[in-house]
Amino acid sequence: MATRKQKTIAQHAGELELIAGIRKRVARLGQAGRGGVRLGIGDDCALLRIKAGEELAVTTDLTLDGRHFRLDWHPAEAVGHRTLARGLSDLAAMGARPVAAFLSLGLPAELTRARRGQKPWVARFYDGLLALAEAHQTPLAGGDLAQSPLAVADIVLVGAVRAELALKRSGARVGDAIYVTGRLGGAALGLELLAQNNGKPRRAAHPELETALGPHLYPQPRLEQGQTLSRRKLATAAMDLSDGLSMDLPRLCAESGVAAEVEAELIPCFPGATLGQALHGGEDYELLFTARPGTRLPKAIGGVPLTRIGQVVARRKGRSVVSLIREGHRTALAAGGWEHFGARG
Repeated sequence: MATRKQKTIAQHAGELELIAGIRKRVARLGQAGRGGVRLGIGDDCALLRIKAGEELAVTTDLTLDGRHFRLDWHPAEAVGHRTLARGLSDLAAMGARPVAAFLSLGLPAELTRARRGQKPWVARFYDGLLALAEAHQTPLAGGDLAQSPLAVADIVLVGAVRAELALKRSGARVGDAIYVTGRLGGAALGLELLAQNNGKPRRAAHPELETALGPHLYPQPRLEQGQTLSRRKLATAAMDLSDGLSMDLPRLCAESGVAAEVEAELIPCFPGATLGQALHGGEDYELLFTARPGTRLPKAIGGVPLTRIGQVVARRKGRSVVSLIREGHRTALAAGGWEHFGARG
């Protein structure tokens, strides 16, 4: 029987091997030394450099097995992709460009071992994460690795944005138009398809399966769109749609001290998604933003459409912060998206 000391040495050796493998993959992808990273994995700290006249934007997101994904439902590659996408979406909402990513990963030991001729779960996780990192020129500059009874990933993203041009939630004013990028409800639709078949939807039942599951498994952060809105000063306020339009729009209104009216007929729903999924589904990671009435916005940025869905109005006593107008009738839009520690969380 191995002693406690021997077990600790074995675990330490396994950790070093994993870190060495990750470092080699990052270097092979050309991420070491890219962009604003002067020194990446290998020292006690990473060294970052940003351009003159820029501010740092920093965000962090926690991803938990059983809360944000399920090991028996979600491919490891999708979990890695989603882990990074969540942080990149936050940078997009501020109009920032990615500078570096830092990942702390806690995993049960079995997820680090190969089985049945397949790569270990952790290797496939990094396949997904690093593919998205490469696509958006986001160096993985460091992090931590530990054994854990629960799979958990904590991602920290560092971005840069021109001074005074960061998009914030507090800039909306009465009369502004409200816009979203892309289409809403796709992530909720994909999750529903997985749930209907216990994580294994039948291809025969859903010939468009890969397209339908795409927004849920592989959401695309709107970095180009956010940076364009910031650089060209097109938006007055912005945030990303992570918890659902009905949950996130009131947050933007609260920071700006305004109210909003949304027209149901204008909401761009993902094909097959219901209005309810578009309003309350969450995890679309599209951008929600406002613009002055006379602002000339393009129909699309980087191939992603921009759609006006409503307008900013003054707050009124006795009226909901966000109203939904449908077939000429006004109703209060109750928050129905994701909420940690709440009835829906």
